[in-house]
Amino acid sequence: MIALLREAALRFSMASTGSSLRHCDGCGQLASPEHLARRLQRLECATRYRPIHIHTLLLGCTSPVNDSDFLYSPAGRFEGEARKVLEAVQLSREGKSADTVLAEFQRRGLMLTHLLECPVEPGLSDSQVAQVLEAHLPRSIARLRRSFKPRRIILISADLLEVLGALQNADLGCPVFLASLSPFSLEGSPTVMDFNSARQALAGLDHA
Repeated sequence: MIALLREAALRFSMASTGSSLRHCDGCGQLASPEHLARRLQRLECATRYRPIHIHTLLLGCTSPVNDSDFLYSPAGRFEGEARKVLEAVQLSREGKSADTVLAEFQRRGLMLTHLLECPVEPGLSDSQVAQVLEAHLPRSIARLRRSFKPRRIILISADLLEVLGALQNADLGCPVFLASLSPFSLEGSPTVMDFNSARQALAGLDHA
């Protein structure tokens, strides 16, 4: 983990001293020094609450644009994607600090990440975003397999359905669940009943 952070810091340092844009190792996009600095900051925040053993990896498509929607933001506003994820896992925020909420999320063995670890750069068309995702997919798969090593992966974005086959055939060493069959599809509003059904189904895998 420390080596990963050092590598990211080195890439940021190299980008800061050069005049040309460089490809970000977190998303594959051509990135400015500001983009790389934000990527490093978010990586550090997420790493702080990474479980030693990841029970369930919640996988989205692209990291949210707003810091308030980013689950691991130190500000702990928990809006947008962050709020929906916490609701889906029935983790109450009432009367708790951001650190307490994220520590509880961590203790449950949960981790949230994205295939593209950075927001999409402004001005990219849907087809260009799809090209970025396709080009970065091998690196993302390698990161899932070698770094995260979760017991299971749940897709939380319908945008990942196009790469579902690639993920399922990537020898990740764990099952990959469809967003439409889990309570974490953030396009909708997850219900307690849906979550309980999925939790019971997933629990069965632990004893299989």
